[in-house]
Amino acid sequence: MHTLTSGWLLPLVYTIGWLLIVAQPRQHWAIARAAGLGGLLVALLSVIAATAGAHFSTLDADTLGLLGAMLVSLLGWVIIQFSSRYLTGDARQSRFIGAMLFTLASVGVLLLSRHLLVIVLAWSGTSVGLHYLLTHYPERKAAQIVAHKKFLISRCAELCLAIALFLVYQATGTLSLDALASYLGTRESLPTGLHVAAVLIALAAILKTAQLPLHGWLIQVMEAPTPVSALLHAGVVNIGGFVLIRLAELISLAPAAQIVLVIAGSTTAVLASLVMMTRISIKVRLAWSTCAQMGFMLLEIGLGLYELALLHLVAHSLYKAHAFLSAGNTVEEARHRDFTGARMVPASPYWYLTAALVTGALIAASAWVWHLFQPTLTLPLVTILILAFGLAPLLWFEQGRSAALLVRGLGQVVALTQLYLLWHWLFGTVVLPAETVSVALTVWVSLCFLGLYIAQFWLRRNPQGRLSTRLYPWAYNGFYLDETFTRVTFRVWPATLSPSQAQTRVNRFSSQPGELL
Repeated sequence: MHTLTSGWLLPLVYTIGWLLIVAQPRQHWAIARAAGLGGLLVALLSVIAATAGAHFSTLDADTLGLLGAMLVSLLGWVIIQFSSRYLTGDARQSRFIGAMLFTLASVGVLLLSRHLLVIVLAWSGTSVGLHYLLTHYPERKAAQIVAHKKFLISRCAELCLAIALFLVYQATGTLSLDALASYLGTRESLPTGLHVAAVLIALAAILKTAQLPLHGWLIQVMEAPTPVSALLHAGVVNIGGFVLIRLAELISLAPAAQIVLVIAGSTTAVLASLVMMTRISIKVRLAWSTCAQMGFMLLEIGLGLYELALLHLVAHSLYKAHAFLSAGNTVEEARHRDFTGARMVPASPYWYLTAALVTGALIAASAWVWHLFQPTLTLPLVTILILAFGLAPLLWFEQGRSAALLVRGLGQVVALTQLYLLWHWLFGTVVLPAETVSVALTVWVSLCFLGLYIAQFWLRRNPQGRLSTRLYPWAYNGFYLDETFTRVTFRVWPATLSPSQAQTRVNRFSSQPGELL
C-alpha cells in the first residue's frame, strides 16, 4: 500500500462520516464513533505500511504528514468518545459532531497534502469548522464575540497566505512542496519575492497560533464545550507550527522570517508564562499555557530547531488534550494537595541558580555520551539552555530538602533528558536537521529564558514584594493587550449580536477579566 494513497484515506473516512451525519442525523453518535475508530485504524495502517518497506531513517517525505495524521486521528477518536458522554441530552449534538468531523477532515487534508494551495484551502476549512464549534451555544454573547475575533484574525492570516502563494508561484512557477524543495536546494539565498513570502507565511502562523496581542480569542473560548477546547488547544492551534516545519527549507533561507518568529514567539512565551502564574481557574491557566507553548514552538522554528519544534508539537498535543479532558480531576487533585501537602519553603536565589547549572551540566554530559554512539545527534547550546531552564524546577525542592529528594530529583532530570534525546534523534530523521543557529538570536532567546527563570523563582520567593505587587495587576489582566486589540478591532468591524445577546452584562464574578457570560 503506497503511503500517499493509504494516508489520504484518513480525511476520506471523516468526510464520509460527516456526509452520513448530514443524511442521517439521528444516528450521529454511532456514525461519529465509527468514523473516529476508522480514522485511527487507517492512520495506524498507513504508518505500518510506510515503515514496512524501508528503514526508519530513510522514510520518504510523507513521514511528517503520517506522523501528524496518526496524532490527529488518536486525538479525534478520544475526543469523540469523550463528547458522546459530555454532550448527553444536548439539543445540538448532530451539529456539533458534523462540525467536529468536518474539522478533522480538513486537518487531515492539510497534514497529508504536498501542495501549498491545498494546504491553505484546508487550513481555511479548519477555521470554518472551528467557527461552528466555537458557536455551539449561539445564544451566549461571549461565544459570538470570541468567534468574531477569531474570524477576523483568521481572515487576515489567509490574506497573508494568499499573497505568499502568489509570490512563491511567481518566483518558482510551482506550488508543489516537492518542486519547491528542489528549487530551494540549488540556492544559497532567496530572491526578494520569496523573502517576502516567507515573512508573510511566518506572520500567518503567528496570527493562527494566537500570539500576543492577538491571543484573546484563544483564552476566552471556554464558552464552547470542553471537547472543543481539547481539539483546539491540542490540535488546531498547532497547525501553524506544522506548516512552518513543512516549509523548513524556505524558512531556513529567510533570516527576516526567522527573526519575526523568534521575536514574536519569545515575547509571547515570556509574557504568557507570567500571566499564567496569576491564574487560579484550571481551564484559563491551560489556555495561557497553550499561548506560551505556541510561542516556544515558534521561536524554536525561528532558531532552526525543527526536530525540537516537532517534538514540542507532539508532546504538547498529547498533554493538552489530556489536561482539558481531565480538568475536573485536576481540581480534585489540587484540593487534595492543599489539605495534605507540606507548606512551601522557598530556597535562596543561589539554590535556584545552582539547580539550573546542575541541570545544564547533566544535559550537556548526556548529549556528549549520545553523540559518541550517534554522531548525527548534536544539541546546539541554545537547546541545552532551554532544556536546563525547563527541567531545573525538578531540583527546587520547595516542600522540603533531603538526600533522598536530591537523588530523586537528579534521577528525574537524567531520565527525562534521555527520553528527550531519544525522541530528538527519532524526530531528527523526519524533519530537516538543525543547522547553524544565529548567534544574535541565540543570545536573545537565552536572555529571555534566563529572565523568565529568574522572574519565576523571585516572584515565588517574594509573593508580597514590591515587584510582585506592581507586576500582579498587569499580569492578571494580560498586560491589557487583548482589551486594546478588541476595542480597535470592533471599531473597524463590530460584531453582530442579537437583541438578547446585546443586553448581556459582564459577570463580575468571572475568573477572566473582560470575559462576558
